[in-house]
Amino acid sequence: MGSEGAPRIEVDGVLSAVAASGLDVVLVGDEPRLRQALGESGPGAPLERIQIRHAPDTVGMDEAPAIAFKHKKASSLRVCFDLAKAGEVDAVVSAGNSGALMAGALIVLGRLGQVERPAIATTFPTRAGQCVLLDMGANVDLRPSALAQFGVLGATYTRLQHKKARPRVGILSNGTEEQKGTVLTREAARLLGRVTAGENPSEFEFLGYVEGRDIFKGTADVVITDGFTGNVLLKGCEGLVEWIGEAVKEEVMRGSILEKLGAWLMRPALRRFKHRTDYAETGGAPLIGIDGVVIVCHGGSDARAIKNAVLTAGEYATIDLRAEIKRSMDAHAYLWSDAAPPAPEEA
Repeated sequence: MGSEGAPRIEVDGVLSAVAASGLDVVLVGDEPRLRQALGESGPGAPLERIQIRHAPDTVGMDEAPAIAFKHKKASSLRVCFDLAKAGEVDAVVSAGNSGALMAGALIVLGRLGQVERPAIATTFPTRAGQCVLLDMGANVDLRPSALAQFGVLGATYTRLQHKKARPRVGILSNGTEEQKGTVLTREAARLLGRVTAGENPSEFEFLGYVEGRDIFKGTADVVITDGFTGNVLLKGCEGLVEWIGEAVKEEVMRGSILEKLGAWLMRPALRRFKHRTDYAETGGAPLIGIDGVVIVCHGGSDARAIKNAVLTAGEYATIDLRAEIKRSMDAHAYLWSDAAPPAPEEA
């Protein structure tokens, strides 16, 4: 019930996801509205693999997330997390209030092991493949230890999801020099800098500071930052991509016949570019560090984005990411605690 076009967008996306996979989906929300939307789906819809769980309340975008979540026990988000906690569903997907989504995940599902703060991870296309950025909006204020943990969370996620044996991790800053950044980034860099002292070299490589332009160069496989900076970066990039698309169309329409012909010939390449930069192709971003599978979707998601988010949730539910996060967090606890670093492995 959370997107700007709810629940029509969610229902259409779920129908497409179910038709394209072997997943079963539980729609949680206002039952009359959901049944009406399903009834308008037309013949041939895979309704037998879709259940409805009634939840009369919702958490609005303007409500204080934690307070609304605790008091609205019949909200669609609360019911979703209760189903996940009970083991009745394997993942939660929502395009609603991301703050309430974070609060619900913490209150009902809880954190994994030593994780201080879960983070929203978004994958950006780069010259060299992909770069995972976290946090993209879940945590505005952080302690240095939590930011350092994001490096471990991002590296673990990248190893499993993007099959990179030793991810390169950087901290987003306003320059690559050590004296740049803020008190938060400088202390987090000091903590992560200890990874080279005694860590098994197969885990991850810490690069230090990286700049915004380095993300798209493919300099790092994982870039970490606080949720405020990360969300501003994400929304800025989304706006830039939209503007580029519109600007190209405008220039083509103003161009000569030859320029229009050239643009027509380039349509396959332009489609591939749009595919690479369209967030709807991924659908949603995982909330990493939670004891469960939670996918956060954009409030402006369309049905294609919801479909891909549901498919992504189904995929993550089969990956043992939680066990690997626990192991990796324990192995790197010396970075943010008083524990001694592990002894170097003998040749």
